[in-house]
Amino acid sequence: MRRPIATLTRDRARSVERTAVSRGRFRGRTLGEGTTAYLFLLPWFLGLVGLTLGPMVASLYISLTNFSLLSAPQWTGLTNYTQLFADPRYLQSLKVTFIYVFLSVPLKLALALLVAMILNTKVRGRGFYRAAFYLPSLLAGSVAIAVLWREIFSDNGLLNQVLGLFGLKNLPSWISTPHYALYTLVVLAVWEFGTPMIIFLAGLQQIPRDLYEAAAVDGAGRLHRLRNVTLPLLTPIIFFNLVMQIIGSFKTFTPAYIISGGTGGPNDSTLFYTLYLYVQGFTQFRMGYATAMAWVLMVIIAIFTAINFFGAKYWVYYEDKGS
Repeated sequence: MRRPIATLTRDRARSVERTAVSRGRFRGRTLGEGTTAYLFLLPWFLGLVGLTLGPMVASLYISLTNFSLLSAPQWTGLTNYTQLFADPRYLQSLKVTFIYVFLSVPLKLALALLVAMILNTKVRGRGFYRAAFYLPSLLAGSVAIAVLWREIFSDNGLLNQVLGLFGLKNLPSWISTPHYALYTLVVLAVWEFGTPMIIFLAGLQQIPRDLYEAAAVDGAGRLHRLRNVTLPLLTPIIFFNLVMQIIGSFKTFTPAYIISGGTGGPNDSTLFYTLYLYVQGFTQFRMGYATAMAWVLMVIIAIFTAINFFGAKYWVYYEDKGS
């Protein structure tokens, strides 16, 4: 028996009403959940605006002014940026920093990888060695280590005393000689290889042992396994360490400041970029000039990082993509 048309219409209206109510509740619940999520994210947004984006915009404005910290900023446009590349000491700081980065980063990564590979084997007491080799990285950038380094490479320092035992005399003060001062800081940077070593070690432990066993069955020697198994699978870790170490090297400050007494001497041979930035901003109170230096440094680091990411597709191997 067919139901009356009025009954069908009424049932359909009730069904539509129930659907509308259900959708309204779902939308209300979704809106409530979204509001809760934004409330939890609010501290992060406030930090982003107040501690990152806000200061960046303010520093960009200051870099376009003459600001001495003691008077109101005076707009000068791009004057600070044009003066940078006419400043001999600024160009010297660029030269010193580039030499430091190009020497310290490859040497540190090579040493870190070598030690990580040794500690990845069944070495007796390897837990102790891992902690011992990582310890310098915990002290990296500290004033105490910089002071210790200055004493080791001074005229009557530990290095000259040890070399004197082998009959070597009239040795220079390595830290006070322009030809050697920068290289002592390079050695200090290489000595602090613990952090990339730990990262390399973690990467080595993720390489399947089956690959080494298969290569050994095929007659591959150690060098062959290193070249065709270890290094290709470790390239993402090498890439990560390379980018992080380049960024960190460009920002090095404490060793040069302590060892040179804040002057970058002798003869500006240890005048790192960040040290000269500090001198301009907090010694000569040229805050606008120093802020312009900071922005140029950010651009330099961004360029090096972009180059690394662009070149990574030619040598970094990702197992999930096969390239």
